Amino acid sequence: MGDLWLLLLLPLSLAAFHGVKACLECDPKFNEDIRSLIAKLVPSEVPGRTHLLERQIKEMIHLSFKVSHGDKMLRVLAVHKAVKLRIWLKNELYKLGNETWKGAFILQGKLLDVRQNLELKLKEILKNFSEVACSEDCVVTEGPILDCWTCLRITTQCFRGEYCGEEDSRMAENREIGLFLILLTEVVILGSAWLLFHICVSHWRKMKAIRRSLKKYLEKKLEELIGMTDKEKDDSGIRK
Repeated sequence: MGDLWLLLLLPLSLAAFHGVKACLECDPKFNEDIRSLIAKLVPSEVPGRTHLLERQIKEMIHLSFKVSHGDKMLRVLAVHKAVKLRIWLKNELYKLGNETWKGAFILQGKLLDVRQNLELKLKEILKNFSEVACSEDCVVTEGPILDCWTCLRITTQCFRGEYCGEEDSRMAENREIGLFLILLTEVVILGSAWLLFHICVSHWRKMKAIRRSLKKYLEKKLEELIGMTDKEKDDSGIRK
């Protein structure tokens, strides 16, 4: 039965995983454009070209996923800002395409610089937008807002709760209950250990007392037997 549930849930989990996107990937053409632009950077005669392209494309495409999914506060962004980031990235790749080919190692270094700059820009834009959208006077730029986790457009201009790093009261309550249960478990374990130790010590003392009493009893009986034996010897000697 467990295997059957696993087989039923596996397609759902895979579907959910493939459905997860990020700020830049919400544009249906983004992945296609990045693949095309990076592919133009590497001449066809370069050894290991396919593997090189696959790795560079994967790292470039999944960068925004790593940034936006690392913190709930970096989840929302104005649509026009996401568009500007995509345009900036494409322009950077166009510039690299116009440069003279100097080898795979040099290209990887330049693409690394582009990714690092993109990551800094994306983090800064997401953080700045979150601070404005979560502020008390909340004044955001007009236009639709993008939920980078679902690629849905949000009409709300101001945010509260987990989007702003505010803890959900239910989650806080659950955590307090969890901490209480952990503390209660530790107390029960320590109490049980102390009780077991007390029982063991008491039993050891009782057994020690019993052994002491038994030893005295046996010594007394032995003395009585020895006395009786000596008396019998004396009586038999008198008779002779």
